[in-house]
Order: sequence, then structure tokens, then C-alpha cells
Amino acid sequence: MSPRLLFVHAHPDDETINNGATIARYTAAGAQVSVLTCTLGEEGEIIGDRWSRLGVEHADQLGGYRIGELTAALRALGVAEPRFLGGAGRWRDSGMAPAPSRGGRTRFVDADTDEAIGAVADVIADLRPHVVVTYDPDGGYGHPDHIQAHRLTTAAIDATAGRWRVPKFYWTVTSAHAFRAAIGDLGPADAEPDWIWPEGAVGYPEERITAAVDGSAHLQAKVAAILAHATQMTLGPTGRAFTLSNKVVLPVLAHEHYILAAGEPGPLDEQGWERDLLAGVEVTD
Repeated sequence: MSPRLLFVHAHPDDETINNGATIARYTAAGAQVSVLTCTLGEEGEIIGDRWSRLGVEHADQLGGYRIGELTAALRALGVAEPRFLGGAGRWRDSGMAPAPSRGGRTRFVDADTDEAIGAVADVIADLRPHVVVTYDPDGGYGHPDHIQAHRLTTAAIDATAGRWRVPKFYWTVTSAHAFRAAIGDLGPADAEPDWIWPEGAVGYPEERITAAVDGSAHLQAKVAAILAHATQMTLGPTGRAFTLSNKVVLPVLAHEHYILAAGEPGPLDEQGWERDLLAGVEVTD
């Protein structure tokens, strides 16, 4: 019996940025990994001119195009196909602001709470994951859809307890120390001349983190997934850094970090961290 992991994300590309190396590691090990995406990412800022007219101010077709990007990225990571909350297009990307409602469709932040929690709960009951991963309460950097995904997933885990008890629930987070160290290891050759180097570090201090997954052996799968999300991300010349539409340099991290939000931790290393999200989980059904 294979262990099962479920990653809940707001938009296509979030799975790659936050958990690409982790997903690739577990699929390569034979685990059943599913990614539940809550919107099509219609409000994403498009990089370059080739697909720019797919955006909201023109054809408003970006969401459909990003289904293809997500499908290719997931295949690179070892996941067969995408799964969308409520079906593809049920809720619209809310945007960072959030953006105005468009085309008569409901923004994800405006989703009926009971319906949306029920939709997540049904996925959990269907897949019966041993591990569920989503954002922290701030959504990583405050995006309204990330925060909504956190709220709904947390509530759905409780709502599903009678049908399936999730053994371990994690928040995906950035380690400030790892981010700072990775940026320090990069040089001018890793970025394009017009990219912007970040000042300071983002993320959680070491003492808040409870788990780290080493995906070094699967870093090229994460790189391939980044390349698949071409409307949203650009890979640097060496493959060691990437950027979004804001052109801020971001390292391609092989080690991805987590906080155990519910459940019992498995064995800890000398740093007090788990090194396996499935550690301590008994897979019997």
C-alpha cells in the first residue's frame, strides 16, 4: 500500500515554487501524490509579449492556458494530472488586491464557505491522504487566495474527521536562513542583468520550522516544472535562480521547509526537525 500526500494550492505554479522538490521526491519513491488547485490563476501577471494578450485586459484566456502549464509541470514532478477544486474554473483567481469580479464568476475569496469547505472535504475523503500540505495562516506572503486555501483546508480536515482522519497536516513555509544562504551562493551569472537582487530574507526563523525535505536528487524535475510555467516564471541562465514578473531574483531551493500544524511528529534529527513528512505514519489502508 502506497502512502498518499495531498498538496492544496491556490493557483497553478504555487505547487512548483513551494513544493516542487518535495513532490518529485515522493512520486519517485512511489507515493501517491495529488495536487488540488483552487483557481486557474486568471489574474496572473504574464511575462513577455508572446502570451500577453491572454491576460484579463485583453482576451481573458490566461486561466485556460495555465491548465496546460500546470499539467506539464505536474508531469515533470511525477503527478499524472491536475485536480481543481469544484472542477476547473469553479472559482476565479481573486488577484492580490483583490481584483474586481469578472465575467459574472465568483472570486475564490468570495466563495460560499460551506460549499468550498465541503468541496475540499470531499477531496480529502476521496483520496484519504496520510499527509495534507497547504499554506500557513498568512498564505506565505499575504495573498488573499492563499489565506483562503489555508482557512478552507484547515476547516475541511476537521469536517472530514468522521470519514477520514488525516494523520499529519503541514504548512509549507520558507526558511529565512535557507533563503538567505541560497541567495548568498548566487552570483551575477545566475541572473539576467535586469533582475533585481532581494534585500534581506523572507520566511520563518529556524526555531519555528519543524520539518525539512531534501529534494536535491530531484532538483532537475523542479527546474523542468518551473520552465513549464512559462507565463509566470523565467529561469536564469544557470538554472540556479528564477524570477516572477517583478524580476526579483529567487533561488531554486532543493530543500523545502514545513511546520507541522496537526498530528504527531515522527523521529527528529539533531536540529529537532523531521526529515520525512511521512515519518511516523502507519500506512495500512
